[in-house]
Amino acid sequence: MTNSKPIIIWFRKDFRLADHAALSEASRSGRPIIPVVLLDEIVETFGAAPKWRLSQAIEHFENRLKQVGSQLILRRGTAAVELLALAQETGAGDIWWTRAYDPKAIVRDTKVKTTLKDAGFEAKSWPGHLLFEPWAVKTKQGGFFKVYSPMWRAVKDLDVAPPDPAPQRLLAPEFWPDSDRLQDWALDKDMDRGAHVLTQHANVGESAANARLANFLRGSIGEYKDRRDFPAQSATSRLSENLTWGEIGPRTVWHAGFRALQEGQRGAEHFLKELVWREFAYHLVFHTPEITHKNWRSEWDAFPWSDHEDEAVLRWKQGRTGVPLVDAAMREMYVTGHMHNRSRMIVGSFLTKHMLKHWRIGQKWFEECLIDWDPAANAMGWQWVAGSGPDAAPYFRIFNPETQAQKFDAEQTYIQRYLAEKASDPGPEAMAFFDACPRAWGLSPDDPYPTPIIGLAEGRQRALAAYEAR
Repeated sequence: MTNSKPIIIWFRKDFRLADHAALSEASRSGRPIIPVVLLDEIVETFGAAPKWRLSQAIEHFENRLKQVGSQLILRRGTAAVELLALAQETGAGDIWWTRAYDPKAIVRDTKVKTTLKDAGFEAKSWPGHLLFEPWAVKTKQGGFFKVYSPMWRAVKDLDVAPPDPAPQRLLAPEFWPDSDRLQDWALDKDMDRGAHVLTQHANVGESAANARLANFLRGSIGEYKDRRDFPAQSATSRLSENLTWGEIGPRTVWHAGFRALQEGQRGAEHFLKELVWREFAYHLVFHTPEITHKNWRSEWDAFPWSDHEDEAVLRWKQGRTGVPLVDAAMREMYVTGHMHNRSRMIVGSFLTKHMLKHWRIGQKWFEECLIDWDPAANAMGWQWVAGSGPDAAPYFRIFNPETQAQKFDAEQTYIQRYLAEKASDPGPEAMAFFDACPRAWGLSPDDPYPTPIIGLAEGRQRALAAYEAR
């Protein structure tokens, strides 16, 4: 007898129809499909910008599902409780979801699977967030990779299955269960007035993600390796936002990049390397989950970073350190929800080395402000620049924001784009910062530009002295 019980698919950070293994298999089964999104115990802890961006992803995905004859069910509460209740209510036989790898998600998902199976339901997690499962990629000794380059060499020639096409139609259940309304979740409330600024810069939804990839392949990929470090240039794919929310699948991106490589696009291999850098972050988070909250290298536990959030930290958050490239980068994040990768390294180095502040301060602030916030990439990135992480930049490598600006923003295009006080005629991005930042900061474009919170030479010497004395 053919199984006709509905399949519940729990969407988390996989808001797409194509390149979705669980959805593809469910569609082929001929069984009804009930898509669900939960505002669960982990989502409730998201920062302001990620919550807002999640709301945009959900809204677009709701509309996409309607195009294939389906709809999205929204429920709020503890994941295990809500999924069990929904399965009992709908008579579903299976509950499926795309696998996650960070420690908080693993704890939640393990509890969900145990609860559902104990109640007699089939619960299954599927691949789809990564190209390579963290346990499947091993060193020659059978362990996990702690350095990126050997991992790249190990995976670069592995076969990656082609992405599944989007189903043209999803079979609806006999009745749809009740659903919350997205607006009642108020996921944008913590953004306050900043939401309308971010709306102008976010690239939301599966169609937009695929268009972004296509534009990159037509334009910048050839010069990607040479131009990617110049923050004023549109030389990167900007797909981190869409990969974060699963609006495009990693297999889709990999195969597109690989085709570009075969066609002779000079920057294609480096683009694929950056995709594997994302894999490396999750590889490490899975095997060493402590990377998300404490020094990966225990010898750094005694390093004299301060975790006190004083006036200097506030000025760093505000983009008012008095160091133009640092401040422009911080304001870019507030205006666009994104920060150029070169800029991330510079502001991270300035906080952890010139200012001698703990990397956790920066990690938490990025978690609050980035629309491409990713728990693995954020943790590894901060520990890399601080020196305490795997494959990290040596601590004595201290980015000098002035020489970095001379090298990568010689015309000060990027600085003037986001720093109103440094532009004779500030443009819309520079002025938008004052609409996006908290009212409590009381900032105005008429304020004088501040003096540096610390001299660059002084900060460098202090950092090196602390490193030598550790």
